[in-house]
Amino acid sequence: MAGRRLREAVKETLTSNGNGEFDDETHVVIAGLTNTYSQYIATFEEYKQQRYEAASTLYGPHTLSAYIQEFNKLAKAMAQGENIVPKGPSPPDLSSVQLKLLLDPFGDSPPPGVNFGDVKQDIHPPKGGSFNKGDRASATFWSPTPRYDLLTEGTYAVVEMLQRERWVPAYDDDDFSLFFKWGVDNSTFYGSATIEWELPEDASPGVYRLRHFGSTKKTKDSPNTYFTGASSAFTVS
Repeated sequence: MAGRRLREAVKETLTSNGNGEFDDETHVVIAGLTNTYSQYIATFEEYKQQRYEAASTLYGPHTLSAYIQEFNKLAKAMAQGENIVPKGPSPPDLSSVQLKLLLDPFGDSPPPGVNFGDVKQDIHPPKGGSFNKGDRASATFWSPTPRYDLLTEGTYAVVEMLQRERWVPAYDDDDFSLFFKWGVDNSTFYGSATIEWELPEDASPGVYRLRHFGSTKKTKDSPNTYFTGASSAFTVS
């Protein structure tokens, strides 16, 4: 019901401010963020009942009204061709009061004589020296726990292709063919990351390499330092 009321309100705002660009056939779709952005958004009536969804509506009984108010502002600006809408208040940052049952990383170091990002186990081409579609290429890098930075706007692993003397990203963690595995050697307690690439049927022939990205800290309170490493080049036929 909350979604229905929001769609109807936005549609009404668009049709009444769009100079004929929008009409009764306009279809409004809610494509919203999920996973604890603002939890549930119950109607005012449902909020008073305090069942599951209403009890998880974090910002009170008028949450839906606030959403409708702000989306109507955006819809009106869109319909009238306005380029700038004043930024409203941001939701509170509650990360400092959230319970954490998993301890933060406390600082890692690589084995003596190596750096994070150095290759621990390089690519081993198959007999004949070239990989074929369906083969799996893998390389392992010295690497600390990935939890120092989740790289949500980046990636831990990339397959790069050599094009005109430049390495260009061809596959990353958006692709089901690429696997990133991290673990600790129980005897030495040093961490390593393995990148595996299962060559898809649409992979173009050429020269490739596997590249790893990561970060670490010298101590718990020191800033993150970032590193990268790359495997040897290999060919795909």
